[in-house]
Amino acid sequence: MSTNPTGFITVPKGLAKVVVTDTELGDVRGDEGFFHYRQYSAVELAEKVGFEQAWHLLFHGHLPDDEELAAFTAAAGRLRVLPDALADLLPAICATTTDSLQVLRTALSAWGGIAGLRPLYDCDEDEKLAAALASVAITPTILAAAHRLHRGLEPVPADPGLGHAEDYLRMVTGQLPAARDARAVEQYLVATMDHGFNASTFTARVIASTGADLAACLVGAIGSFSGPLHGGAPSRALEALDEIGMLDRADGWVRDRIGSGARIMGFGHAVYRTRDPRSEMLKAVARGWDDPLVDLAVGVEDAIEAALADLKPGRELHANVEFYAGVVMKLAGLDPTMFTPTFCVARAVGWTANVLEQSRDPKIIRPAARYVGPPPPQPVPTGTRTPLPA
Repeated sequence: MSTNPTGFITVPKGLAKVVVTDTELGDVRGDEGFFHYRQYSAVELAEKVGFEQAWHLLFHGHLPDDEELAAFTAAAGRLRVLPDALADLLPAICATTTDSLQVLRTALSAWGGIAGLRPLYDCDEDEKLAAALASVAITPTILAAAHRLHRGLEPVPADPGLGHAEDYLRMVTGQLPAARDARAVEQYLVATMDHGFNASTFTARVIASTGADLAACLVGAIGSFSGPLHGGAPSRALEALDEIGMLDRADGWVRDRIGSGARIMGFGHAVYRTRDPRSEMLKAVARGWDDPLVDLAVGVEDAIEAALADLKPGRELHANVEFYAGVVMKLAGLDPTMFTPTFCVARAVGWTANVLEQSRDPKIIRPAARYVGPPPPQPVPTGTRTPLPA
């Protein structure tokens, strides 16, 4: 980082290691392989609490007692039911695209109008919190409905009496999930609901800093999240397992990929220099199934890490959260097309918690760019167009 005579500060590309604000929501310590939500290990939370408890923690700053949890869960359940006006719009939205995240972007934008969301700048804390709660609650319902409509099936209405993760699986598959499947997905959701200042979270906070409404913040975050280098990797990691097929092909596969300059999806992370703690937790969850896919994933992970250590010595490249996320979601009954949308179901909590926090800061986020084009001012060519009448 350096300062030039104009007073501008030059920072690393991608804003790597640049601190742009203070937060009470959590922290990712990549060198330690640790991250937390409001001082609690996120992995330990995923192992010990449910989705609604972790959601309450990020929104309200503390884990709920039994009475608070019951009230919060009931409120979230009621809000999971789509407004009639939005439910009526979904078939038309789904007819324009088969991409569930594109449907979610459009649907949430429409919902912002239907719900009468006002700019955050004009809202008090209660109004902002109500909008945040409702937006997280309807996200899985929109995504599940889009999945079914794209397959010519009727959407399954939300059941306010079920938990968030359980109802999401039921709305996607049309069947009440087994307790193991629902809990596995819930653990994944808890472990991925927030993760520091990633690209989509930063996008949401930039939009929030303008005072825009909450739906606008989420639409921007989802747009950032949809990129393959961010939220789009779980299905790609599973595709790699499908390509490899057999354990004895893993070494040759990864060497061919590295030799061609291709990226190994599911390995390496922009922050972690150790093993991704979410991956380790999800590996343990995956082992709850007695399935050949789990044995293949574990063996391929070892083979790929050994090949990467040989081909890229000195670099810490381990399986990241996407590698086992795809395995867990497939075994729990989710179609690969729903892997990234399911990631989005979780991250909606982190996005909205960050939006709420950012909205309390009156300063707009407005960085600068360094101009590197031809030196100005250049003369404007004459005779290229007719001047307007005086």
